[in-house]
Amino acid sequence: MAPVRNRAVVSLALAAALGVSACGSDYPLGAEQEAAAENGDMSLRGSITGAGSSAQGPAMDAWRAGFATQYPRAQVQYSPDGSGAGRGALLAGAVSFAGSDAYLSDEELDASREACGPGGAFDIPAYVSPIAVAFNLPGITELNLDAATIARIFRGEITRWDDPAITEQNDVDLPALAISAVSRSDDSGTTENFTDYLHAVVPEVWPEEADGTWPSGLDNENAKGNAGVVSTVTATEGAVTYADDSAVGEPLGRTALLVGDDYVPVSAEAAAAAVDLAARVPGRQDYDIALELDRSTDDAGVYPLVLVSYHIYCAQYENEPTADVVRAFATYAVSPEGQAEAAEAAMSSPISAELSRQATDAIATIDVAEIP
Repeated sequence: MAPVRNRAVVSLALAAALGVSACGSDYPLGAEQEAAAENGDMSLRGSITGAGSSAQGPAMDAWRAGFATQYPRAQVQYSPDGSGAGRGALLAGAVSFAGSDAYLSDEELDASREACGPGGAFDIPAYVSPIAVAFNLPGITELNLDAATIARIFRGEITRWDDPAITEQNDVDLPALAISAVSRSDDSGTTENFTDYLHAVVPEVWPEEADGTWPSGLDNENAKGNAGVVSTVTATEGAVTYADDSAVGEPLGRTALLVGDDYVPVSAEAAAAAVDLAARVPGRQDYDIALELDRSTDDAGVYPLVLVSYHIYCAQYENEPTADVVRAFATYAVSPEGQAEAAEAAMSSPISAELSRQATDAIATIDVAEIP
């Protein structure tokens, strides 16, 4: 249990690096936020730190701002370093929670007992968004593609936009332009979800198992974070990438995926439909809500290339003030209010009322460790 005791020291060091002030409050929306917080609950005090998913960045800003109005004396800091970095920081006892676009692996669950105590860590779905296959073709805002074609593009086997595999699925005049596929350079939950989709739907074309790091030997251009790949594609005519849909803006186009007999465009509603089909990962604690998505569904109106991003918490914390702030923030993020704030800020898809209830019940089990 010694690593749990060390959490406060390491977390304080990380908080200092993130610019946490020793006094005063941190209001992401400035003076207006401070004014709204005057009617908040002053009894909750403390500071927690998180790190991880860059896809959650806009939603996290909204959650932190809304939480600050309700609890003016409690602070939440978050560093969007990537999902793998966030999980690693939690397992090292360096942060209070992690944001991750992939749930903890069985090996990570075992390792989490070192930092979190016998109950380990657990996964709570907090952010749902489709992953867009986004491209830069001036004058073209939408394309239809099946999974096999997408896989062959990112394998470097389809190298021009006027390739018959693409033109046969689209009634648009595609240019004789080279394709530049751009992947993530960092350990990314978005990459893990993207490769999971390809492996589940077309394993004969994409034999590699899902992974947060891009497969070695597939030498695409790469960039760090959702913002990095989107920026690269925006600056490169003919480029294509995969990214959280909330990060994709003009002038990029988006791909509709072949699901069953129809092409399904990117939308929050279609992403939510995919999550509704998901099942709990078996063999885990009742309070662990890791979800297994059905990537190969043929159900109408479902967009299966969806990212379910988690908040990962310890089952136990070293002291009551930390546990109280964690519980309050975690509950706010999955509440209808918190989900609405995230949807407005990040164009995410709110989790269902039932999933919100399950998440709230799981968060309520967070306890304080008994430290000798």
